[in-house]
Amino acid sequence: MFLSDRDPIDFPAPETISSAAERFQSPIIEMLQQAALTELGVGTVSSSANGGPTTVESVAISYTLWRNPANRDDPANLADLTEKMRASLEVTPVKPLPEWMIERVKLMRYPTLWEAVLTTRPNDGAWQTPESVLVDHVNHVLGNTFRDERVVGGFPGELDAPVTKRHIEHAPVVLDSTVVSGMRIDTDTHVYAVGADLGDRIFTAVIAREHLPHLDIAFQTRPMGPANR
Repeated sequence: MFLSDRDPIDFPAPETISSAAERFQSPIIEMLQQAALTELGVGTVSSSANGGPTTVESVAISYTLWRNPANRDDPANLADLTEKMRASLEVTPVKPLPEWMIERVKLMRYPTLWEAVLTTRPNDGAWQTPESVLVDHVNHVLGNTFRDERVVGGFPGELDAPVTKRHIEHAPVVLDSTVVSGMRIDTDTHVYAVGADLGDRIFTAVIAREHLPHLDIAFQTRPMGPANR
């Protein structure tokens, strides 16, 4: 467990998606804008060779899901949380929290598409292919969001029945209102995944099956620029 003596009110806000995209220096892919989704946050993977400049290798976007976007107060929007998890979200903070953290705590009551859409810049090594990126993305999401169902043993544990390249099939993917040649994994019990090779980038998406009925599985290139949406 990480402990800090810092006052929570002084904690900096997480990086925005637009800021991460700017550091990536290439267009990133996101879910098609739709009422059922709002952007939640972003994760990045970076590297530095021989002490040189840090390069952002991938950008992953997370979303909050609204089953009834027309009425966000509808209890149908709430995630299926355990009593322990629900009680922890109701605890009054010992110290004041910054507004961004208060908002994050509120959103923890709702389903999350964690690191659902990933844009990756392939490295120079031949080992990283669109297929390997899709497989790694799927297993990463499974191991982090379906731990109770799929991870065996103590932390970090071992993923039960991970997907492999043999589970991939060719499939069309809708990107920027155009059907492109892509790939799909439609064999896993818990998630559905798609992706496409964009030449200088690879994009992949992993979505829990339970959320599929609420979503339009289509994607768009995020406009470049500093504005955060």
